[in-house]
Amino acid sequence: MAEITKTEGEEQRGPRGPRGRRNRPAPDEGGEGQESQELVEKVVFINRSAKVVKGGRRFNFSALVVVGDKKGRVGVGLGKAGEVADAIRKGGESARNQMVGVSLKDATIPHEVFSHYCGAKVLLRPASPGTGIIAGKTVRAVLESAGVKDILSKSLGSKNAANVVKATLNALLSLRQREDIYKARGLQLKKVETPKAPEAIPASS
Repeated sequence: MAEITKTEGEEQRGPRGPRGRRNRPAPDEGGEGQESQELVEKVVFINRSAKVVKGGRRFNFSALVVVGDKKGRVGVGLGKAGEVADAIRKGGESARNQMVGVSLKDATIPHEVFSHYCGAKVLLRPASPGTGIIAGKTVRAVLESAGVKDILSKSLGSKNAANVVKATLNALLSLRQREDIYKARGLQLKKVETPKAPEAIPASS
């Protein structure tokens, strides 16, 4: 009888609708969502500092974050907070507000460049397709965010993450395309014709 009563109750109420979060409609993805999908955020370094107070030690965190769209725009930000998550969030917001454009040539850089910031020194050289990013983790984060795929690099001097990141960013900002240099000097860019392959000489009988 209990089973029959249950069946009749279900007929009166009708079938239940879908429950749970699985069947909920997906939120509208647009605006900030699309922008966050396009940008790549990398946490380069997290530092913890301690302050001795009466009740013990009070910790504070700072996060160095690099943000880029892999299409020639990159930014660096430093966030400080009492929690790691808040420090990363502040660093990401600061990096997005400070994004700048860099000159790239296909998947590499147009020419060799050497830059320094405080004690850090960075050397960047263009590479042939398929080489990849030959760099340390700090320099690699900036280059990948900017959209570089083939490059040779060497970090000289200080290993401080903040200085190395800023030295790499200064190196990318100092890059210039040949067209921009000719335009600034008021010259016309001459088109160089590709050399033709030599004709085959027929073998003498």
